[in-house]
Amino acid sequence: MFKKIFSLVSIIFFAVVNTHSQNSVVMEINGQKVTESEFLQIYLKNNDDPKYDKASLDEYMDLFKKFKLKVAEAEALGYDTIPKLKKELEGYRKQLALPYLIDSVENKAMVTQAYDRLKTEVRASHILLQLKPTASVKDTLVAYSRLMELRKRILNGEKFDVVAKSKNSSQDPSVVENGGDLGFFTAFQMLYSFEETAYTTEVGEISMPFRTKYGYHILQVTDKRPARGTMKCAHLMISSPSESSAEDAQSAEKKIKEIYALLVDSLSDKQWKNYVAKYSDDPSSSRKSGELPVFGSGTSQRMVPVFEDAAFSIKIDGGISKPIKTDYGFHIIRRLEWNDLKSFNEMQNELQKRVNKDDRSKKTQDVFVSKLKLKYGFIEGEKQYRDWFVQNLDSSFFIGKWNAESLKVDHVLFSLGNKNYRQMDFENHLRKSYRGGRGKDFQSIVDQQYKLWVKKEVLAYEESLLASKYPEYKALVQEYHDGIILYEVMSDKVWNKAVKDTTGLKSFYEIQKTKYMWPDRLSATVYICASAEISEKVYKMLKKKKNNSKVILEEINENSELNLDVKMNKYVQKSTPFMNGKSFEFGRNMAYEFEEKFYVVVVDEKLPSMPKELSEIKGAVISDYQNHLEKYWMKELVQKYPIKINEDVLYNLGTND
Repeated sequence: MFKKIFSLVSIIFFAVVNTHSQNSVVMEINGQKVTESEFLQIYLKNNDDPKYDKASLDEYMDLFKKFKLKVAEAEALGYDTIPKLKKELEGYRKQLALPYLIDSVENKAMVTQAYDRLKTEVRASHILLQLKPTASVKDTLVAYSRLMELRKRILNGEKFDVVAKSKNSSQDPSVVENGGDLGFFTAFQMLYSFEETAYTTEVGEISMPFRTKYGYHILQVTDKRPARGTMKCAHLMISSPSESSAEDAQSAEKKIKEIYALLVDSLSDKQWKNYVAKYSDDPSSSRKSGELPVFGSGTSQRMVPVFEDAAFSIKIDGGISKPIKTDYGFHIIRRLEWNDLKSFNEMQNELQKRVNKDDRSKKTQDVFVSKLKLKYGFIEGEKQYRDWFVQNLDSSFFIGKWNAESLKVDHVLFSLGNKNYRQMDFENHLRKSYRGGRGKDFQSIVDQQYKLWVKKEVLAYEESLLASKYPEYKALVQEYHDGIILYEVMSDKVWNKAVKDTTGLKSFYEIQKTKYMWPDRLSATVYICASAEISEKVYKMLKKKKNNSKVILEEINENSELNLDVKMNKYVQKSTPFMNGKSFEFGRNMAYEFEEKFYVVVVDEKLPSMPKELSEIKGAVISDYQNHLEKYWMKELVQKYPIKINEDVLYNLGTND
């Protein structure tokens, strides 16, 4: 959902920059004023080279009006009061607030630490005992004790992977395959608590049990090495999943070796591109010449160890690896670009953003809370008022049924700024936190939950002031507010409506069907041959085999998987490069060469120009129908919500810069 909202907001050109100083009204919609500063912050954000001529401003204002009309309609229809959307916005608001709720000094230290760790890669194996965050003290103790027993076995000489795979040991599903080995990793590629333990444990040592959100772990650091930098590479993959039959795996291996031999003999950018397009079974990369996301030091992207090792072993840009095997199949890797770790100054801003989104930021909050207490005059109430809860909790608390009915006076437990926080406020917190008390005594429950409650309320107090202290935060929250309700109203009025309204879609198609025409086409079987000799052989075989492509394919490819490929389709000649400009008869046609390949085309049918069936062109029809619905919806909104543009302000934008 986050990506959808972000994309939508980008499309409608809504964004945030530093507040402009001018407050003249540039536009009014339905009685709501849009100031020059609000319009400028949006305009400047979305124009790297802003122009203030009439044509540019008019063009942008047209987009802005459409955006504001849709938001006005969404608010009029009460979308901003829908509980699920309010909850969603609250979640985003809290995410946006996080960077403002950390200690800057501690945060800078975390950024420096992250960079220092990026210089070193750690290899570790782990054993995991799964445990829910709400697990009881008893269950927690059982997991901890079990890990201590497993740790002792390793310290006494048993191999880590043997212990990890043994009965009642690691509950990480991948342990069966890797014995707990996680390969090499660096900062930001694991949970912070896992990373922290790995980087503070010496090579060969076994850590003490430690907790993450998944449960309890122990780990053994098996190696540390200098960071290898970042790798941008491409690959050509012949699919051979681990469950493939021996025969299929053998065929795949034979094919990758043949391709490798051809590439080694004649490797060029064009040759690589052609071979990937022709042979690679990875649909996500084959259209991009096999290019993969950048991985390595400083990235969040990881590849399986054998793939990474092969990629980093290539010494020059443009070089290729020998075929390697992974659980996905066989790969030939081509190095596109290798870069060493950037300097701290180059990475500082990026690292800051990642630290702010990472669990690292939470580590600095205790320091930040202490400073906020001093800043806003935190005063603790008398301890006896807190102890009242220890004395009055009973077993009903553990099932969420307890309440403070016997509380006679609602005493203040602490005060912050101009606000008092009372016993009934704490009671409300306790009732929501009953699951976290399982297996604990009442004193421990009250002490723990009181600390959590104080921290939560201190941060909430600061959070309530953010909009008044930081205009950019206020603007961001407004952006998300508008983006969420706009996405929802567009879904209801346009996007989903076009999909669900099958009757309307069909009627729209019938009226517009001549817009969606197939040109003249050939229904044909195409034999793509590796050489002229093979194409001649295929042409002769077609006379006897009568277009039995399976038999022909098996016979021609008996010694090599690269000899022949067969495709059956309906082809538009003008848009099919190897057919464009050719003349074809019914049945088999003489072999011919095109871009170093040889083709034998068997025409089954010549199809005249005709409208495409709705099933064939449904995506495009839905898109056009959505545009149609939006167009008429916008006409309604223009009539419904009056818009006034102050042209004197609009056309003088930029004159004060």
